[in-house]
Amino acid sequence: MKTTILKIDKDHIDMEMIKSAGKVISSGGLVAFPTETVYGLGGDAMDAGASEKIYGAKGRPSDNPLIVHIASAEALPDIARDIPQEAYILAEAFWPGPLTIILNKNERVPLSTTGGLETVAVRMPSHPIAKALIEASGTYIAAPSANTSGRPSPTMASHVIEDLDGKIDMIIDGGKVGIGIESTIVDLTGSEPMILRPGYITRQMLEKVLGSVAVDQAILSENADKNFHPKAPGMKYKHYAPKGDLAIVEGTQEQVVETINTLTLQAEEEGRTVAVIAADESAGLYTCAHVYSIGSRQDEETIASNLFAVLREMDELHADVIYSESYYDSGLGQAVMNRLLKAAGHHVIRAGQTK
Repeated sequence: MKTTILKIDKDHIDMEMIKSAGKVISSGGLVAFPTETVYGLGGDAMDAGASEKIYGAKGRPSDNPLIVHIASAEALPDIARDIPQEAYILAEAFWPGPLTIILNKNERVPLSTTGGLETVAVRMPSHPIAKALIEASGTYIAAPSANTSGRPSPTMASHVIEDLDGKIDMIIDGGKVGIGIESTIVDLTGSEPMILRPGYITRQMLEKVLGSVAVDQAILSENADKNFHPKAPGMKYKHYAPKGDLAIVEGTQEQVVETINTLTLQAEEEGRTVAVIAADESAGLYTCAHVYSIGSRQDEETIASNLFAVLREMDELHADVIYSESYYDSGLGQAVMNRLLKAAGHHVIRAGQTK
C-alpha cells in the first residue's frame, strides 16, 4: 500500500485536502491525523471493518478498546445510552479537549470498535485539523494513537511515518502536537466517576466540577490480573516502550543520581550503550555519555510534551539500557509516571539498589 502524506497548516487549513481525507475515512480507509494530545490513527467508528483495519495496522490486541472521536457533544446519543448528567457536565467543562469519557454504548457502535465491551470511550478533540476531519468524514472517527502497538506514541508526523508508512492510506502532517500525552479517561458507568488513565485533565480539575472522583489503583501499579478485559486503552498491555531495557529509579535526587551513575558505569563496562532520562535541574549531574533532558520539574507540561519523543530517541541511539528519574505522582506528573511505568513494564529500582 502506498501511503499518501498531506501537509496541512492547522492555522490555515486547506479544506480540499481535508475533504479528500474525509473521503478516505467514509470509504473505510485509515487516516493518521494530529490531535492536541498525540497523533491518532482514524477509521470510521461505525464500520466494524475499519476498526479491524486499525487493529491490524497497529498490531494492536483486539480487546484493547478504541476511542470514538466526535465533533460535538450533541453526538453522544448517537453512540451511547443511559447517558448520565455527569457526562454533560464534563463536556461543558472540558470539551473540546483532552478528556475521554466512558459510557454505555448503544447498538449502533460495533463491538470491534469497543474491544468487545458494551461500553464506549468518547472524546471531542480541540485540534482544528482533527475537528475538521471528523466533520468532513460525515461519521465518527475511532482513533487510537498512530503508532505500532507498544511503541511510544507519536507526537510528530515523522513518528507516524516511521511506524505506519505503507500500512495505512493517508497521513496528515499537522506539525508537532501540543500536550504530548494521551487524554485523561474517566469511567462514568459505575457507581462513581473513576479515572482509568491520567492525563492533562487532572483529578483536581475533575473534582472541581464533579465532586469526588475515584482513581483506578492500576494507574501507578502493575495490575496483577493478566486475564482481565481492559475497559479503556492502555490498561492491560505494555505501552510506549523503547526497544532498550528501561528502568525507573526512585528516591531523593542525591540517591537517584548516585544509583544511576553506578548502574551506568557497570553497564558501560559490559560494553552496553546506556542512556539517562533526566529533568533539566539534574541532567548535568550524570556521568553517562548520553543524557536526555526531558524538561523542567517546575513545568510539568514540558516534561509531558517531550516524553514520547525522548523515548523514540532512545531507539535512534540504539540504547541497550535506559535509566529514568521518577516524576511526581500527582497532577500532570501522575500522567507522566503512568506512561513511564507502562514503558518500563513497571521495572522500578529503589535508589541504593544496584540491580
